[in-house]
Amino acid sequence: MALRVNDILEALPQATILIDADGAVEGFSPAAARLFPFLKIDQPLSFALRNPELLDTVALTLADGKTRQLEILDRLPVERFFAVDVARAGDSGTLVVFDDRSAGRHLERMRVDFIANASHELRTPLASLMGFVETLKGPARNDVKARDHFLGIMEAQSKRMARLIDDLLSLSHIELNAHVRPREIVDIIGVILQIVDALKPLAKERGLEITPVFTASTLMVIGDRDELLRIFENLIENAIKYGGSGGSIEVGAAVYENNQMRAWVSDKGPGIAPEHIPRLTERFYRVDVAASRDAGGTGLGLAIVKHIVARHRGKLDIDSKVGKGSCFTVSLEQASDVT
Repeated sequence: MALRVNDILEALPQATILIDADGAVEGFSPAAARLFPFLKIDQPLSFALRNPELLDTVALTLADGKTRQLEILDRLPVERFFAVDVARAGDSGTLVVFDDRSAGRHLERMRVDFIANASHELRTPLASLMGFVETLKGPARNDVKARDHFLGIMEAQSKRMARLIDDLLSLSHIELNAHVRPREIVDIIGVILQIVDALKPLAKERGLEITPVFTASTLMVIGDRDELLRIFENLIENAIKYGGSGGSIEVGAAVYENNQMRAWVSDKGPGIAPEHIPRLTERFYRVDVAASRDAGGTGLGLAIVKHIVARHRGKLDIDSKVGKGSCFTVSLEQASDVT
């Protein structure tokens, strides 16, 4: 029995769209349906794809039958990069085949960013270490008190560099997979409580109490458990380090409209001035550079949170008032609402 065109399209692993002579969609592969959810049979391709360069290329191939190639950048819902082949199929049809090159493009960008960021941020602690080494080899060689003092500072600077490298590698890994949405089912309340238990000793050391507030015993979302743990580890640890003067930290999660879930971490600390809030999730942006470094911060925590939330197709909201505290809220879809 001869294979039908739709049977062939169903078996293709790549996102492939078949266009008829009038520029309407005649068929498409399952990968194309996932990539472009507004694709519909017998409707113009322009109803589902808005890239002018791609639509012009398809129109040219429909007109003259010549095979063409192009590269396109799709920024929504996340940035994706495609190599596209447009070729005549049969007497009058045209095939449009998408090859997702996002991973390679992100990898190259991360390599460049990693080198630039690492060299900039490591310069200060490295210079400090080199200075102390020279001092210990020279004037302080036989000064036991000075030696112990300098070794303590060197140890702190070494740990800071190690944390910085770990955070840079984590951020690079998250960005590499930004275009791939996690598909596990995770109990967000269990994730939060695990981090609360882990950070209670640090909170107690700072004279703080962490108060969990939940409306249910479990709340399931689609996500990557390790990355969700990282979100709340960073948010709660930040609340302890920078919002601790208020005496208490509240963490919670609840369902709200349209089957969405919100989880939050709030403190009653000094708060953040409004001019800083839009930039808090930028890499290495710090409201108070000295305070951040004294607290062991790398300037990457909220950037990591932002990228993980984006990978989960969620939203991060920051609300803060000077003198009243801050609240960081993460919104995600419930598992029952994700298809």
